[in-house]
Amino acid sequence: MTKDTKVQADSPATGAVALADGTIFLGFGAGAAGTNVGEICFNTSITGYEEILTDPSYASQVVLFTFPHIGNVGANADDQEESSLEGMKAARGAIFREPITAPSNFRSTSHFDTWMKSRGIIGLSGVDTRAMTRMIREKGMQKVAICHQPEGGIDTDALIEQARAWKGLDDADLAADVVSDANYENNQQIWAAGSGYGALEDAKFHVVVVDFGVKKNILRNLASVGARSTVVNGDATAAEIAALKPDGVVFSNGPGDPAATILRSGDMIRDVIASGTPILGICLGHQLLALALGAKTMKMAQGHHGANHPVRDHTTGKVEIVSMNHGFTVDPSTLPEGVEESHTSLFDGTNSGLSVAGKPIISVQHHPEASPGPQDSFYLFDRFAGLMADHRG
Repeated sequence: MTKDTKVQADSPATGAVALADGTIFLGFGAGAAGTNVGEICFNTSITGYEEILTDPSYASQVVLFTFPHIGNVGANADDQEESSLEGMKAARGAIFREPITAPSNFRSTSHFDTWMKSRGIIGLSGVDTRAMTRMIREKGMQKVAICHQPEGGIDTDALIEQARAWKGLDDADLAADVVSDANYENNQQIWAAGSGYGALEDAKFHVVVVDFGVKKNILRNLASVGARSTVVNGDATAAEIAALKPDGVVFSNGPGDPAATILRSGDMIRDVIASGTPILGICLGHQLLALALGAKTMKMAQGHHGANHPVRDHTTGKVEIVSMNHGFTVDPSTLPEGVEESHTSLFDGTNSGLSVAGKPIISVQHHPEASPGPQDSFYLFDRFAGLMADHRG
C-alpha cells in the first residue's frame, strides 16, 4: 500500500519498508530495532536463509524472501558464510510474508529472530511479498529504507526521504569494506553429516584466494579437492601473490559494482592473467576477470538471487541447477577475441561463465560452492584442481 503521511501512534504497525518511488509497505518489525537503507532484491530460495544473510555479496542489500515461511531451521554459527569480522557487513534487512517461525532443527542453537538482532539485521513481516516481488520485476531493484520501531509511530515521509538520499550501489566498491587487511590460511573442508567440518591434512595444492567478500564454503570446497588456501585482499599486488608461490589463484565473490572495484584491483588481475597461473573466478571475481580481459559489465534490472537457477555448461552440454546472487552481469556482446561464454543462464540467456583461449581459466557467474543448495556445480573445483595439476606438470 502507499501512504504519504506519518503513521498514527495507535497504528499496530511496528515496521515498514519505504521504496524510493514513494511506495510504503507497513508490517511488523523483527530482528534489530532501528532503520537501515539498502537496495531491495528478492531471493527465491526455500531455505538457507542464514547462509544468504551472511553472504558478503549481499552487503547493503535488503533481501525479500519469496518463500513465505522463514525461521524453522533456526540459526547456528556453523552456517554463517562470512570469512572475517569485516565480512559481517552483509545484508541490512530481510522481509518475510509470515512472522518468523520457531526453530525445529537438531542443529539449531538460536531462534532466528534473536540471531538477526545480534547481527543488526532489521526484519519486516506481515507484508504482501508477492506484490513486492512483482514491483521489483517491473521496476527493478530500488533503493529502500527499512525500519523496526517497537513502539510504533513510524514517520513514513522521513523513511521515503532516507531511501531517496542513499547513494545506491552504482559505482560503489563495497568489496573494500567486507574484507580483512591481514592474510590468513584455511584448511577446513566441507561439512558432512555426523562428522561436521573436516580438516585437510596433506595438501596437494596451494591456492591464493583474493578476497572480495569470500564465502567460507569456497575455501572449504578448495580444501576438499586438496587445496590449502592463503587468503589475501584485493589490494594485494601480483608480485605479492607470486611470492606466495601458488599453484592457482581464485578471485572470489563479493558485493558492489565491478566497474568500481576493477579500478582498485585491475592491474593485479591483469598481471595474474598474464602470468599463466591457473585461475578460478566466482561471481564478482568472474565479472572482474571479464573487465580485466577487456569486456564490460552492466547493471541488471532485477538481478539473479536464488538456489534454483538453471545454467547450461557449454563444455558438457549439461544443465545444472545453481545458486546465484548478483545484480551486475557481463555483457557478452563486448567479449574480446579469444574470450568465449562457457556457461549461460537458461532463465534469461545472460552470461554465466567464460573461458579464455590458451589460458587455464575457469570463470563462472554463479556460486559453485552452493551454501545454500544445490551442489550441481561442485565439479568446477575438481576441474580447477585438474588445471593446477596440468600446470604443475
